Amino acid sequence: MVGNGSRAAIISDRRITGLSADVIVELVAEVGPLWHERHQARLESRPRKRAVGAGAKHRLVFIDRLLATLVHLRHGATHDVLACWFGVDRSTITRASMLPEEPRWLVGEAPFSSFIGSPGCADEALSFFGADALG
Repeated sequence: MVGNGSRAAIISDRRITGLSADVIVELVAEVGPLWHERHQARLESRPRKRAVGAGAKHRLVFIDRLLATLVHLRHGATHDVLACWFGVDRSTITRASMLPEEPRWLVGEAPFSSFIGSPGCADEALSFFGADALG
């Protein structure tokens, strides 16, 4: 599990995620509640085999999931590398990954979705992923 010091280091260095700390804070504030709602709905949509609160606990909180996804998108880091960095097993990263399906609904429902397709969007994508990653 990532400690607060490690999390702060990841957030504070723009080279790691490609985003400033302010943008990450905005993402957490905007996307976090959407993710939580969807997660709760998924849990409630199927019959329970165990009592509420039973079973394995999340080893990665939402912000760690988001950071792991951003690092993966930015650098193409494997789940093994992310697992070492975040101090969890590879299967935890795989289970916690916000790819490939979650970004589709996040972009469609998030308040910042109006940004997609707007002037400057390509420039932002280039700065996020790096020019060499896109071509």
